[in-house]
Amino acid sequence: MSTPSLSRAFRPVLLLAAALLTLAPAAQAQHTVGPDHPADQLAPSFHKQRRELVRQALPAGSAAVVFAAPVRNRANDVDFVYHQNPDLYYLTGYQEPNSLLVLFKEPQTVNGQPGVTEMLFVDPRNPQREQWTGHRLGAEGAKQQLGLQFAADNNAFVTSGIKWYDFKTVLFAELPADVRDDDRDPSDLFNLVASFRQQAAVPTDFNPQQAELYTTIQRYGVANAANLRPYLENLTKQNPGVAQDAYVQAYLKATTDADRQKAIANRPVARFDASTLNDVLGDLRAVKTPEEIALLRRAVRISAVGQQEVMKATRPDMGEMELQGLHEYVYKKYGAEFEGYPSIVGAGNNACVLHYITNDKPQVKNDLLLMDCGAEYHGYTADVTRTIPPSGKFSPAQRQIYDIVLAAQEAGFAACKPGAEFQAPHKAAQKVIADGLLKLGIIQKPEDVRTYFPHGTSHYLGLDVHDRGNYGPLQAGNVITVEPGIYIPEGSPCDKKWWNIGVRIEDDVLITSAGSENLSREAPRTVAEIETLMAKPSALDDFKLPVLR
Repeated sequence: MSTPSLSRAFRPVLLLAAALLTLAPAAQAQHTVGPDHPADQLAPSFHKQRRELVRQALPAGSAAVVFAAPVRNRANDVDFVYHQNPDLYYLTGYQEPNSLLVLFKEPQTVNGQPGVTEMLFVDPRNPQREQWTGHRLGAEGAKQQLGLQFAADNNAFVTSGIKWYDFKTVLFAELPADVRDDDRDPSDLFNLVASFRQQAAVPTDFNPQQAELYTTIQRYGVANAANLRPYLENLTKQNPGVAQDAYVQAYLKATTDADRQKAIANRPVARFDASTLNDVLGDLRAVKTPEEIALLRRAVRISAVGQQEVMKATRPDMGEMELQGLHEYVYKKYGAEFEGYPSIVGAGNNACVLHYITNDKPQVKNDLLLMDCGAEYHGYTADVTRTIPPSGKFSPAQRQIYDIVLAAQEAGFAACKPGAEFQAPHKAAQKVIADGLLKLGIIQKPEDVRTYFPHGTSHYLGLDVHDRGNYGPLQAGNVITVEPGIYIPEGSPCDKKWWNIGVRIEDDVLITSAGSENLSREAPRTVAEIETLMAKPSALDDFKLPVLR
């Protein structure tokens, strides 16, 4: 999936440096629990270790809070299948809504129980509701099956005895804001967040973006001042609050590194911290453990087989939606619970829309077909893109563009080494594409490459398709994408023979101590490999449905 603009405050700096009346709540538990759950899910010991690593990284005298994801409504009284906040899942393995985790740096005495370092508040058991939505773990189940030291029903949070005023710092990654208030449930996520704000006395005007901005200044204020200053100056023009912020202004007034260091050191002390936990989780989640890599391998292999089978099954008279369904059928056949993101299956001009998810073109005909699809297996998602000619043969113009993208990806692969800067694969791929487009006369100067290659080449991959990470130097255990592309929509300022050609080739790469490994190599990439495979019969060829009159 093409790399979007990075959203947190420090990420634009990095890009600049590089370039750029039923009783049932409809939300369901994501997986079964108990003896019927899949044997290869992450073990409670994994999540326990993750919690301990977060605690070790917390500042002295602090507590950290992580909330569950909201239930999302699809329409009327129908909700989407529930998907847990990946941070909460990472730390607990818990996959149900209306919950929160509290971690303490130092052991606390809570309701008379000494030595408490972690508390999980969960959706309570309710046999009436469970008849509609399925089994809930409840507090006892969370303790027994997930190995939590302390668990309680979420309705006990308001009387939990946590002494919030005793902590020097209260940390959180994000407080859910866009949350429905279920008036049938006084302990739903809406009320849990409100109760936390009240108990901890979080100011109503607390601005988490301000904390992110301060962290950006601390991290890049000297080492990357040349890029940070114009970013901040532009931000002050757009945001009056930033323009009036004394800390930001003190930094902008500094003219030497020594002055900048002094300005940075005078960061206002705040009791609430909305950035440190993000950084801690980013550092941890960016480096995958062997257990995580095993799940990612499975997700990626399933996705690669999906690409293989759809290549063999594709015909010009098939529709985008039908081809999407074939990918997703393969995922389900292999036990992948979800897609990691909405499947992108676009032909012709649709292939030039980076995150095209409508997939409703009735026939792909012989326009190049871009298929960006990824299976999600036990929470971990793949992200694999292939571009193919539905007829089974590339036209000369299609092949010329395709071969440039393929060469750019090879250059990106070569740059995937531990210690290399995160942007190294992008820089390598972008140069190849710029040179190729110049040679074909599609662009007139190298900087115009972004007209036809507007996205980044790499992002982290894991529990999110655009996973958490610090975007520092590559290190062993990172799993990233390498996904160059060229997109020439109709009406582009170039020869018409290039119009409606969109090509992206995307693979999932594990950084190792010795270099890198392409996890998705089973999906053909070269023109010869693709054309050879597309000439073979598919297991799906004999799947015939009756004609609907």
